[in-house]
Amino acid sequence: MAAALTLARRAAGSSSPNPNVGCILVREGRVVGRGWTGPGGRPHAEAQALAAAGAQAAGATAYVTLEPCAHVSPRGPACAQLLVEARIAEAVVAMPDPDPRTAGRGIARLRAAGIAVVEGVMRAAAEAELAGFIQRATRALPELTLKLGLSLDGRIALADGQSQWITGETARAFGHLERARADAVVVGRGTFAADSPRLDVRLPGWRGHQPARVVVGHGAAPEGWETVTDIEGLLALARTRQWLRLLVEGGGTLAGSLLAADLVDRLVLLRAPILLGEGLGLAGFAATDLAAAHGRWRRVHTRLLGRDLLEILVRTR
Repeated sequence: MAAALTLARRAAGSSSPNPNVGCILVREGRVVGRGWTGPGGRPHAEAQALAAAGAQAAGATAYVTLEPCAHVSPRGPACAQLLVEARIAEAVVAMPDPDPRTAGRGIARLRAAGIAVVEGVMRAAAEAELAGFIQRATRALPELTLKLGLSLDGRIALADGQSQWITGETARAFGHLERARADAVVVGRGTFAADSPRLDVRLPGWRGHQPARVVVGHGAAPEGWETVTDIEGLLALARTRQWLRLLVEGGGTLAGSLLAADLVDRLVLLRAPILLGEGLGLAGFAATDLAAAHGRWRRVHTRLLGRDLLEILVRTR
């Protein structure tokens, strides 16, 4: 299942409107097929793995990071039925599908065909990977990640607004990896005007997915960019485009507004070993109760990136 989750991550950012799923077929201790969700959501991971395995899928065990879909779509067949027709022996499923069109029906279809099903293997890891898909199904919202480059004293820019560069090259490369996993990268109007960011993925050899680019605030945007006037407009655009992951990169006013509205699901903090003193921080957001401020965020990852400290936290809801 860990290997299937690794395959699923290959499709992060490019699989929308479908979730990024991974599938591995194992027969007699040997991998006979593997797949992950294709660009734009098709083909599904199971279909790719079955196509790779061919006749060797019969009697195999399928490791799938999400319950195989049970509904027939104009874009393709139901994966649960494909697995039945391939005569697999067993399915190991990380998490159930929150989409009401499947929601348990895929697993039921497999069991009705006499296929053994094991549920919940590495479920927490799968749910973390598919947080945006789960949120869209349950809250009609994408997963929203806020990335901040910070000084030790919590400043995101000098007093005059200069912020290039607080963090080093390794931390900035990690930021490009975050962009590669996002459906869209978002900045506020002030950051757009001050920094003229490109917001694309610029990694050596990268030929994969490029996220949409969005500016929040009044005014025009370059050709190929999206512009919305406020947060509600941003969320409406995400629903229309069926985006699963948004990455917000700045600035302080937009970040503060999103935190004040409790819309941030994931924090990526890149902290440089510098002090800025009277620099700029978050605007429009202030905790009013220390007891209530505790317990809202759970740290899930920490590591050094060159001289900078990376911390990833998720909102506890």
